[in-house]
Amino acid sequence: MVRRIVHIDEGKCNGCGACANACHEGAIAMVGGKARLIRDDYCDGMGDCLPECPTGAIAFEEREAAAYDARAVAENRAGKAPRGGCPGTMSRRIRHDAPVPAPSAPTPTSCLGNWPVQIKLAPVRAPWFDGAKLLVAADCTAYAYAGMHGDFMGGKVTLIGCPKLDGADYSEKLTEIIRQNDIRSVSVVRMEVPCCGGLEMAVKKALQASGRLIPWQVTTITVEGTVKQ
Repeated sequence: MVRRIVHIDEGKCNGCGACANACHEGAIAMVGGKARLIRDDYCDGMGDCLPECPTGAIAFEEREAAAYDARAVAENRAGKAPRGGCPGTMSRRIRHDAPVPAPSAPTPTSCLGNWPVQIKLAPVRAPWFDGAKLLVAADCTAYAYAGMHGDFMGGKVTLIGCPKLDGADYSEKLTEIIRQNDIRSVSVVRMEVPCCGGLEMAVKKALQASGRLIPWQVTTITVEGTVKQ
């Protein structure tokens, strides 16, 4: 049958995944870094995906296509894992009620007091570690949580990392940092996504392996940018 159905211009697609997340029927998926209509019979032709596309890569077209199959969509949604496999990589659009500051708006003073900050690059021994309150943060937290500097970084030595992207167990490096320096406390700031648990576990293992009794705490940030209670 000839009906209205979405068409995706892969040349314009920037791979953001917003349309795949907006398509509640699961008709659109990310394939090779590009959005693709994978099932004609999953597309209802309503176009929820159209306003989500930032590059104008999606439009309607009239063509021969299988009829929309609501039953197949329901069955697919009932047994389907979150798009992208790992929940932490599921694409989504985040909306905030507060206006976004203008580019010319003044920004707060940075609270970063050490360099480098990447766990993989940080030295095991450094003067700024002595007597320090250590903050170990997932690198995404600074982007998700607007008050990262003032609420978490002030007065602390900051180390950041992502165990999923680095493919590393930070526990050995952190063990030596805690063991060889006068670290007074450790704060962990992680995202709510499951893969961020690797960062928390690395700190826990490091504290145990160091043989030192140091107070530590964990704060979890949601993808929407709030502190998870």
